[in-house]
Amino acid sequence: MGKRLISDVFLFFQVVCFAAAVPVLLRLKIGRLQTLLEPRAARPAERDRFEQIIEYVERAIREFRPFVRPGCLTRGVTRYYFFRRDGMDVSLCFGMGEIDGEFAGHCWLVKDGVPFLETRDPRPLYSEMYRLTGSDRRSMSPSRKNELEQSRP
Repeated sequence: MGKRLISDVFLFFQVVCFAAAVPVLLRLKIGRLQTLLEPRAARPAERDRFEQIIEYVERAIREFRPFVRPGCLTRGVTRYYFFRRDGMDVSLCFGMGEIDGEFAGHCWLVKDGVPFLETRDPRPLYSEMYRLTGSDRRSMSPSRKNELEQSRP
């Protein structure tokens, strides 16, 4: 077995295990979640690896149900985790909106200020509630409630 094949299998195994853990991770407070998702040190970016991560996340969601839950949370959080470790400058956004008369949530990646890997732009449908950014500009976009709380004397 070649070195490349072993590292590919190991990456796929990591993606599956991480994706399966997303529901548990999302029970954490947002600040703690951001700390866990951010790498201590990113590796140099490799274009082939980004495409491989995209493929492995989709395969994990498709082939490991119900162990890996389908949906934007698993997809977004897992991609964010692996992309950040490979040096990609992406943000992870969480939003809420009213779709067909009911409230719905969505999460998506943003790269260079625009939604990344989305079939359509979620911004007209969902109001951004939180945004996790890279460790060099750690921030979380506050919700409206937090803005109001901050304005109180």
